[in-house]
Amino acid sequence: MSRDSIASPAAAGASLQPFRDAEEAWFWFVQCRSAQLDGARVTAGKGDTPRPCEPLDILAVVDRLYRRRRLLREHLTVLADYGRQLMPPDPDAPRQMRAARLWEEALAELASPLRDKGIVE
Repeated sequence: MSRDSIASPAAAGASLQPFRDAEEAWFWFVQCRSAQLDGARVTAGKGDTPRPCEPLDILAVVDRLYRRRRLLREHLTVLADYGRQLMPPDPDAPRQMRAARLWEEALAELASPLRDKGIVE
């Protein structure tokens, strides 16, 4: 059976599930990128929960916000570091307070464009 003849859940009529919020989308993106770096193929509409985007769609939003200086290098560092841990920074932990503020700022910037694209509810 050729790869083209396998219908994705989206093509087969399965409804795509947007993310609850930008944080959930970010953690999904980080996991997908990690899997891709390990050799996996990640495609929209495939997987246990069909998503309305591919990881590169989220990366494109982050890139655009960075180029427009809506996200700074500090934001990206915090997103990457805590994204790999799959845990947001703890705003009550003295050593993570600044990271928590940057995390919230970054996710607030991401939320609107992701919502506009139908990636986030």
